[in-house]
Amino acid sequence: MKKTFVLTVLFILPLVVYMFFASGVTNFGRLPVLTEDVMELDAFNTRERLAEKISIVGFLGTEPDLKKGIAFNLNQKIYKPFYEFNDFQMVMLVPEGKEAAVEEIKKELSGFTDLRNWRFVFGSPGQIRTFFESLQSDLELDADYSTPYVFIIDKDRNLRGRNKDEDEGTKYGFNAISVADLNNKMKDDVKIILAEYRLALKKNNADRAN
Repeated sequence: MKKTFVLTVLFILPLVVYMFFASGVTNFGRLPVLTEDVMELDAFNTRERLAEKISIVGFLGTEPDLKKGIAFNLNQKIYKPFYEFNDFQMVMLVPEGKEAAVEEIKKELSGFTDLRNWRFVFGSPGQIRTFFESLQSDLELDADYSTPYVFIIDKDRNLRGRNKDEDEGTKYGFNAISVADLNNKMKDDVKIILAEYRLALKKNNADRAN
């Protein structure tokens, strides 16, 4: 009897615990959709698209050289860990006429980063504001069409975020000035959405095999 009890503890209990937590991941490991049908980039003079991509979208404004800290923080904390995943991209919206300043940022980033999935999209102030408003967030653009906040857009052009954040309640964007926000929240949420798509792909492949 004692031997049976010990075997149960050693082999059966860990399996039950694993199944419990695995069930939790399945049920709760999805990043909430906060806004559907975010504007596509058709209005901008670019071939870049959000559809079928997992995009981190930011706004550098009319003085992008003063927003280098945002780009560098994102590069180190979010881009580098994930840029090799299929369909992952960083998209920065910048007012037209600031191409030279963006080239300088790219030059500095390229010294220690593979820029293959960095995208800089230029448009008029009106186009940038219209795009920002399509996010339907509780945040606002600054007067120079910039914001320190960046946003996670999924392959269906839905804004993903948190609807029960412990600090903000509904969390539409992540403060790229704050290394803590990037490290402690955004990185985890990007992991979740990437895992979500990987699981969906595995399921589709398994369904086809059957």
